[in-house]
Amino acid sequence: MAKRGKITVDREMCKGCLLCIRACPVKILEVDAGINSAGSHPVKIINSSKCIACGNCYEVCPDVCIEVYEE
Repeated sequence: MAKRGKITVDREMCKGCLLCIRACPVKILEVDAGINSAGSHPVKIINSSKCIACGNCYEVCPDVCIEVYEE
């Protein structure tokens, strides 16, 4: 059975570097159209049910604004 997971993104800490979007093998992240208080377009989760808790997004995030949980 495939591993299942969940991630959270701190919108206020995210600077919109988009490294996590490229690192996600199941493509559950995209750029948010809204901006945070720093004026950046943060990343948003679009389909959390497909998350496999691989941790790639967490590993590449330079600002440690992503947390990954296994279910």
